[in-house]
Amino acid sequence: MNTTAPLFSRLALAIGLVVLPGSVLAETGSSAESAPISTEVNIDGASTISADAFAIAAAGPAKGDAFAQPISAGAVAPDALQTNQPALMQDKSSDSDGLGLGGFTIPKIVFDETWASVGLGIGAVPSYAGSDDYIAFPLPVLAGRVAGIGISPNGPGFTLDLFSPESGANQGTRFFGGPTFRVRNDRAQQINDPVVELAGELDWAVEVGAQAGVSFSGVFNPVDTLSISAQARWDVAGAHDGMLIEPSMTYSRLFGPGIRFSTNLGLQFVDDSFADYYFSLSPGQSVASGLPVFTADGGLNNASSTTIINFDLDGNALNGGLNIYTVLGYSRMIGDGADTPFTSIRGDANQFIGGVGLGYTF
Repeated sequence: MNTTAPLFSRLALAIGLVVLPGSVLAETGSSAESAPISTEVNIDGASTISADAFAIAAAGPAKGDAFAQPISAGAVAPDALQTNQPALMQDKSSDSDGLGLGGFTIPKIVFDETWASVGLGIGAVPSYAGSDDYIAFPLPVLAGRVAGIGISPNGPGFTLDLFSPESGANQGTRFFGGPTFRVRNDRAQQINDPVVELAGELDWAVEVGAQAGVSFSGVFNPVDTLSISAQARWDVAGAHDGMLIEPSMTYSRLFGPGIRFSTNLGLQFVDDSFADYYFSLSPGQSVASGLPVFTADGGLNNASSTTIINFDLDGNALNGGLNIYTVLGYSRMIGDGADTPFTSIRGDANQFIGGVGLGYTF
């Protein structure tokens, strides 16, 4: 292990998804709830996004792991779009498809028992967690609610909310949780650094686990939601054979009836198996690449922040249809993830992600 730098170095904030690529945004790693208001973005070298404010995704690229939290951007979450928002949702004109309340009409919204948001975008993400080389990466969107179960992106993967509420009266405080799944292809392909490539490619990891959290509606105004959650996952494909824990916090709100804003802050903790697989250099890898031998231990691996802004093209985020989503994220590698030669010599502990996409909610 590198003894010249502490295992836990400084923690940096910014705004992440991610889940976009599997490594940069994809780690954006933990998603908020699966209600239609979120989408975390994780910057995992390729990264991710969450589901309490949008449903983006950026389900995130699947490259590195700098962003440990997810944020979704393809859909607006129901929790923040409840009927307790008369200023934005009421219309004096009659609407046979809406709900009439004392002369006012709340237009029918798309976020009911069954809805879905799909889309596709493109973003720039690090080629692996800790890389200073950036690659173009697709940012797909897949989120929704079917049979009372919410679905939200989680890097290159998804999270299910088994307690997803149907759109209706103000939900106030509610708990959410369910299984989570994602794949990780950090340094398994598209290694843009020829020296790092000499150390050899890694295998794809398949991570399975669970997420739990709580969300609060109407925190600062009638159209916002704050969610706090944690996610734990284990590799079941025999790649890193380790586990991750990713706590996160997501805040989302509407700005007018057609603009949805969501920002996510997250941390990622990894065990020794994960750190050794992605950050250590064996004597053989040292000879092949010319980089020094390094032994990595687990601990706090990164801090990330992702922001997603969703613009509804007809000005009404409640009725579905086409929307444009933008994703901006920052992640800071920490501990041995920052000290490894893959980052300290050949890359950069500061990781960024950005992207834009077109989504459709129905």
